[in-house]
Amino acid sequence: QVQLVESGGGVVQPGGSLRLSCAASGIISTIYYMSWYRQRPGKQRELVASITTRGDTDYADSVKGRFTISTDNAKNTLYLQMNSLKPEDTASYYCYVRSFRGTDWGRGTQVTVSS
Repeated sequence: QVQLVESGGGVVQPGGSLRLSCAASGIISTIYYMSWYRQRPGKQRELVASITTRGDTDYADSVKGRFTISTDNAKNTLYLQMNSLKPEDTASYYCYVRSFRGTDWGRGTQVTVSS
């Protein structure tokens, strides 16, 4: 099992930036895929960005050029740098990983983009 704890959410004005963090603990050596999902009000949970242990990244079209996913292996932490935020980015953001033992979700962190 992998435990995931997200942080860094908050309220920001349109055009602003936030950096989300996801701290991983437990049996993390078997993780091969890490990602961020979000769930906007009244919508299904959707993939925002992903990264593999090889460093391959992928982004939803709606966030390309604005969001950047990265990892700090020394800190066992996944990040999501979010720039040029829009009101439609308002959502709960969740960390999700796949390992050779299965999949795990964090509990989420709320991001609100509002003037």
